[in-house]
Amino acid sequence: MNFIATYIMRGRMQAMIVASSLALLSLIMPPVSIISSATVALVTLRLGAFEGLIILGWSALAASLLVFFATGNFQFAFLYVMILWLPVWLISIVLRESRRLSLAIEIAVSVGILGVIGFYLYSSEPAGMWSAVLEQMIPVDVPMAEIQDKINILVHYMTGIVAAGTVLGLLFGLFLGRWWQANLFNPGGFKQEYLLISTKTWLSIASVAIVGVALVSSGEVSEIAWNISILLFILYTVTGTSVLHTYFATFKLGRYMVPMLYITLFLMPHLMLLVVVVGVSDPWLDLRKIKSNQHTPNGV
Repeated sequence: MNFIATYIMRGRMQAMIVASSLALLSLIMPPVSIISSATVALVTLRLGAFEGLIILGWSALAASLLVFFATGNFQFAFLYVMILWLPVWLISIVLRESRRLSLAIEIAVSVGILGVIGFYLYSSEPAGMWSAVLEQMIPVDVPMAEIQDKINILVHYMTGIVAAGTVLGLLFGLFLGRWWQANLFNPGGFKQEYLLISTKTWLSIASVAIVGVALVSSGEVSEIAWNISILLFILYTVTGTSVLHTYFATFKLGRYMVPMLYITLFLMPHLMLLVVVVGVSDPWLDLRKIKSNQHTPNGV
């Protein structure tokens, strides 16, 4: 995919073409939104916040005009691309200035958490709203009676699920943009940053505390805590995967073990729970350091 990055970096017009066209295509094929977001991320990471903002603004206008000529309505397209690009632009600025991928990830997850809290403050009955949304998405040939119980459970966690999906797409866009930048200007740089992803001890303690609140409380407090926990799941999945990647890469068969790690997680996603446990416990265990010491004489 380096040819896309090379094309984007040729100039503003090329970047705007890629960003706006793929944003519209993502309405039909949602995964394409990652490449669209990565365009804004790449420009911002390489050329700065102002240049990224120019691409963001003009691309949003271009996408809105295309939709306007096609449907006569431009508000939806404008809001869509702003929601799609504005967060990735902000965390790209954080990554550019701090050069800490961990910090950018934590801020992205924090924005998602604030979104969950804000939604509960805004909506008097979130479960009822999500129930109506889910019922409209169910095909007419599916008997409601068969899945109503599942819907009644799912609606209490939909806020966190939607927020987590949004944050995950945001992070994939940021990662792709950073990977493009590294491939073009700093080969191997993204891998080094990715393998150093970690969280602070206090954040791990706070995360465990939130899960504890979700378990012991009830009502809306428990519901909010569970929805926040879903976002924390994303944070520690990324962190735990980075830790395990680094750990397995130190073995003699690391070139085979690392790909098998990702293949296994893809085929058996329930193992993500173990990855999360690794991510949460890493601030105390420091598996990277333990494995490094094992390769040093006398553990020194």
